[in-house]
Amino acid sequence: MRDAWTEARDRDAEGRARSARPRDGLGRPLPYGAPGVERQPEGVVRTPQETVAEAQALLDAGKPFHAHEVFEDAWKSGPEAERTLWRGLAQLAVGLTHAARGNVTGGARLLRRGAGAVEEWAAGGAGRQAHGIDVDGLVQWARELAGRVESGAGSVDAGAEAPRLRGTP
Repeated sequence: MRDAWTEARDRDAEGRARSARPRDGLGRPLPYGAPGVERQPEGVVRTPQETVAEAQALLDAGKPFHAHEVFEDAWKSGPEAERTLWRGLAQLAVGLTHAARGNVTGGARLLRRGAGAVEEWAAGGAGRQAHGIDVDGLVQWARELAGRVESGAGSVDAGAEAPRLRGTP
């Protein structure tokens, strides 16, 4: 049952955050009533090809936070054998998000963690090109960007730095 307190606190009946505030393209909360970027629906089950295509479109649009949510859906709904892959891809997207927000430490850490997860998944015999994903290229991209972010190379433009999930276009 909802009451005035849960409404005022932006919580559901169980007290969990609803995150109803509008957000910008990098997922940062905006003031209530401000125009925001439409959120990705949660819990969508997609094929791996649909996941990669939708995430790539969001990355290209400079919305890595939203791409992370697409990968998270795949991570939660996909086969157990692929969870490390999708989790790693979600971490790469969040790493890019943090780097674009100016969070140097968090961005570099998540980029490296995601690269490690994707690499670990591929080393488990899954192959370097599962679902057309360029594992080697992504790992190289993530580690190179993490190094640049840590070196103080300046702000990161999420759209310009978006990785190519399937290699070069």
